[in-house]
Amino acid sequence: MGKIAFVFSGQGAQHVGMGQAFYENIPAVKVLYDRAEALRPGTLAQCFTGDGTALKQTENTQPCLYLADMAAAMAMTEKGITPDGVAGFSLGEIPALAVGGAYSAEEGFQIAVQRGAAMAKASEGVEASMMAVVKIPSEQAEELAKPYDKIFPVNYNSPMQLVFSGDKEQLEALAKDVKAVKGRGVMLAVSGAFHSPYMTSAVEPFGKALEAFTVRQPEQVPVYANYTAVPYEGDPKETMLRQIDHPVQWVKLIRRMAEDGFDTFVETGVGTTLQKLVSQILPEAKVFHVEDMETLEAAVSAIKEGASC
Repeated sequence: MGKIAFVFSGQGAQHVGMGQAFYENIPAVKVLYDRAEALRPGTLAQCFTGDGTALKQTENTQPCLYLADMAAAMAMTEKGITPDGVAGFSLGEIPALAVGGAYSAEEGFQIAVQRGAAMAKASEGVEASMMAVVKIPSEQAEELAKPYDKIFPVNYNSPMQLVFSGDKEQLEALAKDVKAVKGRGVMLAVSGAFHSPYMTSAVEPFGKALEAFTVRQPEQVPVYANYTAVPYEGDPKETMLRQIDHPVQWVKLIRRMAEDGFDTFVETGVGTTLQKLVSQILPEAKVFHVEDMETLEAAVSAIKEGASC
């Protein structure tokens, strides 16, 4: 058996109740959530109750999703499964850095709060969103988007899935072009044009917020960066800032992890999006997801069984 990676869910996967099973069953998770509630009153209600309206707002999504991601990773650790390396998709890189030892779990929550606030502010008054183009090669999708001056390729999710950020009208026009060649454009459940120049105005305020934190070079386990597709090196704050308005190089990142010996990937957080993407990039990899007690037990059992073979 090769190396085990935890990969952390990103924005768009959120839903009411995420992480609640771990909050109710794992004491260490409850401690983290309760501390988060003390730091930011109302967080537990946003995570676990209501109709999800508040959870759709970036300033709420990011800290709540951070907690759900961390909860899943902590649950795995409680069961004796620890990662040899980690990566996170967009917001997921913040919990990945916490697991990597760049800062504490509590500090990571505070950083997620600041990141969400800065990106929400940058989205105000801008008619922009994100759209995934699927069923056609990413290279073809890029070619179709070239005539549009307010659309940017931002998330290289898999060889057959590329996400664009930009002007809503231009995204709708691109969707028609994509449909004409038997592809499909899927609008994402986000409130901004993330990882594009539309987010550049968020970089400075987030950078100022980071000044209050000591962010260490991850040493516990390597953290693979969205921006570079290789493990964090140099000033980690600089990489965190560049991630905000630059593309997520997920395909390159996962392939680099495979080159480095990773053959088992566990999506720790919410849903199965990353599980599916990793399987598309590395069909031979063993891929699991963990978001509640049932999926936790299934993943732990399969991984331990594989290790003993």
